[in-house]
Amino acid sequence: MSALDYRSKTLSMWHGHRVEATSPAIMESLDSLSINNRDGNQSLLMPSNQGNLSLHGMPSLQGINMKSSTSSFEELQSFLLIDGREYLKVANAEQFVERLNCTENGLKIKVVSIFGNTGDGKSHTLNQTFFKGKEIFKTSNEQSSCTLGVWAAFDPTLNVICLDTEGLLGVTVHENERTRLLLKVLAVSDIVVYRTRAERLHRDLFTFLGAASRAYSHHFQSALQAVGQREGVSGSLSNLGPSIIIFHETRHTTPLTNGASESAEDILRTRFAQMRLEIEAFSSIKYVGVQTLNPPTNYDPLRSAIKNELDNTTVRSARKPHLVYSTLKILNDKFSGEIENVANILFPDQYFTCPVKCLSCGCRCQSSMGHLREDKPHVSDTRCRYQHQYENVVYICKKCHVNGSEVVVTCRTQTQNENSWYGLAKYAWSGYVIECPQCGEIYRSRQYWYGNKNPEDAAVRTEITHVWNMVRPTCVLPLSASLSLTSQNTAQRVVDGVSYLTEAVTNVSLQPTKAITSWVADQVAPAYWRPNNEIRYCHKCNMLFGPTDTKHHCRACGEGFCAQCSSKTKCVPARNWHTPVRVCDSCYLRDSNSNEEVENSEDVSVRKVSEHVVSTFSAVGTVLSYSKSIIKDTVRPSYWVPDSEVSHCCVCEGKFSDTVPLHHCRDCGRGVCHDCSQHRKPVPRRGWENPVRVCDSCTKID
Repeated sequence: MSALDYRSKTLSMWHGHRVEATSPAIMESLDSLSINNRDGNQSLLMPSNQGNLSLHGMPSLQGINMKSSTSSFEELQSFLLIDGREYLKVANAEQFVERLNCTENGLKIKVVSIFGNTGDGKSHTLNQTFFKGKEIFKTSNEQSSCTLGVWAAFDPTLNVICLDTEGLLGVTVHENERTRLLLKVLAVSDIVVYRTRAERLHRDLFTFLGAASRAYSHHFQSALQAVGQREGVSGSLSNLGPSIIIFHETRHTTPLTNGASESAEDILRTRFAQMRLEIEAFSSIKYVGVQTLNPPTNYDPLRSAIKNELDNTTVRSARKPHLVYSTLKILNDKFSGEIENVANILFPDQYFTCPVKCLSCGCRCQSSMGHLREDKPHVSDTRCRYQHQYENVVYICKKCHVNGSEVVVTCRTQTQNENSWYGLAKYAWSGYVIECPQCGEIYRSRQYWYGNKNPEDAAVRTEITHVWNMVRPTCVLPLSASLSLTSQNTAQRVVDGVSYLTEAVTNVSLQPTKAITSWVADQVAPAYWRPNNEIRYCHKCNMLFGPTDTKHHCRACGEGFCAQCSSKTKCVPARNWHTPVRVCDSCYLRDSNSNEEVENSEDVSVRKVSEHVVSTFSAVGTVLSYSKSIIKDTVRPSYWVPDSEVSHCCVCEGKFSDTVPLHHCRDCGRGVCHDCSQHRKPVPRRGWENPVRVCDSCTKID
């Protein structure tokens, strides 16, 4: 093949180029072509009036025509599209198209934007990838950032609008506005290049892309659909976001694509999942990694990846330039306004301050960690708010406040000088009392027949206090040293007083009652029954009866047995018991039709009547016990755990039953057994001024 034929064939390989091979000007230019480059591949050097343009590799010449040669790059310039405060610097779509120099009718373009940390060479990457190294976007070797806001330029070769963005992690006082601006640029882009020079992929790359994906799904997707419907080109705006290309340049480390058992994209998706970041909004994520041992950087892999994405129209198709401008303007107008720029603190206060928060207002304690060990209370300068369930209002004596001292007072059923029963009786007549340690009794709720004032109007001033969430063993309880106890436990104290009195009478009269019961039972017993005073052991198992043990008589033989040895029942017609009655195990197994002669003349009618009477009283006692349970549940303080929700002891985890009764700790309000609540002490913060039942856990804390 002759040189002329080769040159003609070469020209015919240029995609989209219409130049006759017999043109004298072109033939003259081809005479100076040299086929030699640094990679050893065929290259073309085309002379022009502006100088030589080196194009490495035949594919990079695709789309070049006489109008887009080196002279066209000389005429290209970038311009500021949006400044750092999110102000659009182009007035309208016509001015936008004119400044891009893409005024050709029917031209459709795609948008490629670049992101990354400041100083990673984003502007240089755009210049090398799209403009053959021409400094369309400004670069600088100074420490200060050379790109502020968003800059735009048009590549006529690939019909691409390039957007250069301000670098992340740069020093600025408007960091939140900058981040929102970058997210808006990402939303209008078809391809997003994230440029990084880190030896290993850092966390900021994943957090930014994850946040961008979430912002696109929650905010930008619906806005873009509205723009498409308004412009009548909804097909050009996809529900999916842009394609992401991560361009990772290293020097001392190996990129993900070299020597990895799985693809780089799979590794990236795994890391996003580990950090719990969503990336479903993006149409695709590609990774391009290069290792630059000696400059310059090879941008051919990035250029090839971008070219493949530009040719892919299955997700996003090309748009007219004016639609790009209108979309960006709508998003910029919609998502604008002042944002509070809070400085990021490397070591926030919560690293060292108390983690406890107020249950009512949610504010954090401002004291240092471990201050409770130093007997220092929780402190906060924030004003709290009142919530009824916490009753976080305290009373302060007005007289003492006028005299310059803050004395906290509480509502009580009785004064300190009154005994329990007299105080409760006075409470029923005159109401609750507020007593100041210095001024004495300062208020009675029903002091007069009519015209009683509220305590806030008469004797106290109120103050809202914090309710700190203090952790205790196996539970979390809201505590406040100045909690209002106006009606917390008054009714429960009355019930406790009656229960204590009943228990005392029962314990004192237990032995006489047993003796009287046994004597009465002997008086109505049939003649064949052994008297109770003669029964000391069970007739079968020889168990010794204690003072409180119950003795049972077998209706067949009349001997005394324990409950276990006389648990069977059957009819004993020989003794005139024609309905099933209690018998011992031996008589139960004995045949009732045996030939044993037993006199059938026993008069057991008196015993039957007495048993019916006892059964009636037992039923009434059961009803009374149910009524007592209902009363107890009604009068329980608000911080007590209801009986229906308690099944095990809070200390020993033992299950409650008829033999293990349920008690409540007056301090924490949890259910506790008798063995784990034998301590007694006052609980003033709950309104118990006298010693009351407290569980072992609360005793150990104090």
